[in-house]
Amino acid sequence: MTHHLILGSGPAGVIAAETLRRHAPAQDRITLVGDESEPPYSRMAIPYLLIGQIGEAGTYLRKDPRHFESLGIELLRARAVRVDAAARAVNFDNGQVLSFDTLLIATGSTPVQPPVPGIASEGVLHCWTLADAREILKRAQPGARVLQLGAGFIGCIIMEALAARGVDLSVVEMGDRMVPRMMGPTAGGMIRDWCESKGVRVYTSTRIEAVEPGAPLRVRLSNGQTLEADLLISAAGVKPTIGFLADSGITRLQGVLTDEHMQTNVPGIYAAGDCAEAYDKVSGQTIISAIQPNAAEQARVAALNMARHPQPPQAELKGVTQINVLDTLGLISASFGNWQGVPGGEHVELTDAAAHRHLSLQFQDDVLVGCNCVGWTEHVGVMRGLVEGQVPLGAWKDQLLRNPTLLAEAYLAAAQGQGQWSGAADTRRR
Repeated sequence: MTHHLILGSGPAGVIAAETLRRHAPAQDRITLVGDESEPPYSRMAIPYLLIGQIGEAGTYLRKDPRHFESLGIELLRARAVRVDAAARAVNFDNGQVLSFDTLLIATGSTPVQPPVPGIASEGVLHCWTLADAREILKRAQPGARVLQLGAGFIGCIIMEALAARGVDLSVVEMGDRMVPRMMGPTAGGMIRDWCESKGVRVYTSTRIEAVEPGAPLRVRLSNGQTLEADLLISAAGVKPTIGFLADSGITRLQGVLTDEHMQTNVPGIYAAGDCAEAYDKVSGQTIISAIQPNAAEQARVAALNMARHPQPPQAELKGVTQINVLDTLGLISASFGNWQGVPGGEHVELTDAAAHRHLSLQFQDDVLVGCNCVGWTEHVGVMRGLVEGQVPLGAWKDQLLRNPTLLAEAYLAAAQGQGQWSGAADTRRR
């Protein structure tokens, strides 16, 4: 009997466990480990809980309480504290030690705690767990003064939920624009202007310097202002939960480094989801792409290979691309691939500030390698297809430089002639 051990009961862990049960021999043992008291749930559903669209049960990844039991998947509530790759064993905080034949590291990420005096005061919360959500629901009543630290991708999702609750909302972002890791100055500034038009105060290029405990909290900003808040939400970003892998023998960079099979440097040990660092075919580098569709595909690939143990892995990840699509108080924005551009590349931008619309395309030779947009929702699918597909555009590249709104026409023409252009590109490379 082979024992498959999965650390992390978020979407990646659950999908991996279910995939293993479908493809591994029936007698194989599957253990799914989570460190929270709730059933496996989706963090991405928490904003909908805060808005009131769902209850707590709506966040659960599987609704049937007997789902995992019916599949013969063991659920263990514990936190991994040490992995001994050589001994094929994991130590947990409850004193338990489990041996394994295959291991999947799907421990996700953890909120970053910024080095701000008083940031651990009563009334300062992350919006990361169901326990956080329960406390936010108590405090974020209509009219409550809420200050949010961070206006990145996750921060904007949280901000959307808070605004829907009717709070008096202010947001502090140390970058010079909103979603600075997703949008350039024009687009990020456009999103800020939109939020302010909806009644949210946004302080960019501003830091929180100190939090004075009390009711209300007194929050000192780097711009010289002091704000009072009934609730402070810290959304300053996340980092992979991989500290327990110290001295494990498993290679880590920003995350757990994997190959095209989602396998680490140790045979039989895999990683998937927010803690995994996988190859991005667009940039040619390894990246952490912390979005659920990528996590799901990584988990599926890892599980298919774990099911073959001890045979060599076969299933491959086709690649992972940086993808972000965001709805900020009704304004849709998106970024794909190398949206900042590449050395020696060409780019074009089109902005209609009055209509809150912005489009930026980045090219390397005749390939669209990155883009971002605000308010141009009709192009989102086409942009993703071109960037992920690395489709040679041929003469259409020059037409897009003159008129970037012709993306749909370029995509259709490129799809029809891709074989011919790919052959020409191969000829040029030879």
